[in-house]
Amino acid sequence: MHIPSLKEVVSAEEWALRCDLAACYRLVAAYGWSDLVFTHISAKLPDSVSGGEHQFLINPYGLMFDEITASSLVKVDMACNKLHDSPFPVNPAGFVIHSAVHEARPEAGCVLHTHTRAGVGVSAQKAGILPISQQSTFVLASLAYHDYEGVAFRPEEKPRLQADLGQANYLVLRNHGLLTVGRTIADAFLAMYTFENTCRIQVDALAGGGELTQVDPRILAGMADVMRIATAGQGSQLSWPALLRKVERLDPGYRT
Repeated sequence: MHIPSLKEVVSAEEWALRCDLAACYRLVAAYGWSDLVFTHISAKLPDSVSGGEHQFLINPYGLMFDEITASSLVKVDMACNKLHDSPFPVNPAGFVIHSAVHEARPEAGCVLHTHTRAGVGVSAQKAGILPISQQSTFVLASLAYHDYEGVAFRPEEKPRLQADLGQANYLVLRNHGLLTVGRTIADAFLAMYTFENTCRIQVDALAGGGELTQVDPRILAGMADVMRIATAGQGSQLSWPALLRKVERLDPGYRT
């Protein structure tokens, strides 16, 4: 399918955001976190581009994540209405969760939601995330839970989801999957990388059948400071350039 390039149509700032978001979709596919054409990654357009309106980029409904390009991403408003001509439909029902998070967390530049096997598996475990790995300590420092209310297409669920999320950056959607909130696309991706590995480790550890050793609560209590020191104050910016190089090696066509 030929998709006309938007590079000369949109601002340089929007184009850079489109390239980063398309790369994020390709990375989610490469790491095996996608669920066919379902789930979303939404990125908020900065006020300098949107004129202060709440506008977002989201995947064209029906494309696999490894097919998504910068130009195929669809610009939508808070109701998931398309704001530019696009041959692709959007999925308003799937945007309920994303619009709820963006509405409650205006600083959130990106919201990333997955339905991975490990993530859904842990979301069904009553104890939730266990403090049994170094990865889990990062997640537990900013973790919330939201109970399952059925397929998330009802707007009346949004206030409850917003209240449950609060200021957390990691959200377990019970019996459903995982969600991360990031100031940038890079932040949301790295958070999901840590979240997904936390769940994979937990599933593997529980499958081993032996007694598990839990991290000392005193270590968990100091994780906020540790996170700042461990990343030299740069967080995901340390890994994002390398991840972009990985996408380039896989297929540079994401930038079209």
